[in-house]
Amino acid sequence: MEMRRIILTAALGAVFTLSACGGGGSNPLSDTSASGGGAASSAGGGKTVIIGSFNFPESVLLGSIYAQALKAKGVGVEEKPNIGSREVVYDQIKSGGLTVVPEYIGSLDAFVNKDTTAKTKDAILADLSAKLPAELQVLDPSAAEDNNSLSVTRETANKDNLKTIEDLAKVSKNYVVGGPPEFKERQEANFKTVYGMEFKEWKPTGDTTADAIKSGTIQVGNVFTTDPKIVLNDLVPLQDTKNAFGSENVTPLVFKAGVSDTVTQTLNAVSAKLDTNILVGLMKRIAIDKEDPPAVAKDWLTEAGLL
Repeated sequence: MEMRRIILTAALGAVFTLSACGGGGSNPLSDTSASGGGAASSAGGGKTVIIGSFNFPESVLLGSIYAQALKAKGVGVEEKPNIGSREVVYDQIKSGGLTVVPEYIGSLDAFVNKDTTAKTKDAILADLSAKLPAELQVLDPSAAEDNNSLSVTRETANKDNLKTIEDLAKVSKNYVVGGPPEFKERQEANFKTVYGMEFKEWKPTGDTTADAIKSGTIQVGNVFTTDPKIVLNDLVPLQDTKNAFGSENVTPLVFKAGVSDTVTQTLNAVSAKLDTNILVGLMKRIAIDKEDPPAVAKDWLTEAGLL
């Protein structure tokens, strides 16, 4: 799938200073399973919806958007932000310790079905419908996507004439690649199968990946396409011409026994309003302007008429 550099450039044409995009806050994992096999009872006799998020700022933002939208509808909500990777969070929602998690459909599909070949939104959703356990369901996907990319500096792109991942595959054995700690395990075999691509070395660079590319610590990295550092660091996301990465529409993943019709309808209404341009703009406020995710979430929900 072609990377969304055009969207990023349009939304972030003027970028100022930026600190590291680390996840904020912490969350004891023992808390995420406090409700046992289902949502906890609220004081009103209903069910408290427990909203978790992954350990990166965009997921925390999306979790706060979901939480505030539900609270506006009178739903009891408990937030557990910044829990950890999908490997941790998935087990929590599957057991009912979490009720809702903002997910990315392509990555979720690859996680639950290691043999998936689905790459388009419709194909991925069909795959998830067949492969997700009975306890779980994805709700309506939003138009917002935060895709994976393999990105390089503009200098590297010009030097080795890199425009696509196919171009990168010709020189990748000379390159050190970085990304989240799980990146190698998730993608090494995929890159070899789709592009015949192997790297000189894999380094876990996490939230510092974009800076590590700029500094030369690594030559190529897995930078998410809504990351404002793509523009700030003048990085070039290489076109994924063979679709090694699938569509990554933002979608609520829910523990079915813990959600009511009100919860489902409210989250679907959020998805109907959220698109990639909006998400890029919200992430600029968090990553560059250093605003708190709950405040950014509240402003957008108000503008969208969801509060």
